[in-house]
Amino acid sequence: MTEYPLYINILGSVAGILTTIAFFPQVFKVITTKSTHDISLFMFLIMAIGIFLWFLYGLFINALPVILANFISLFLATIILVYKLKYK
Repeated sequence: MTEYPLYINILGSVAGILTTIAFFPQVFKVITTKSTHDISLFMFLIMAIGIFLWFLYGLFINALPVILANFISLFLATIILVYKLKYK
């Protein structure tokens, strides 16, 4: 495992927090309105696969900011995908 300077870990953590937080308004809107009409299923599938691959990458390199951010983002993206399939 490569040990990175603290500022690199802070940078990764802030980036992960911001990109993960970006999902919350969409998840909230989807849950409250049960509408996913304007969300592309294909785009979200590709996004979820990409997030999953980033999560795996984080596991392989043992980078906690990458692991946590992508685990939470994948969870949120999955909620949106479930609603997209349930409320077509």
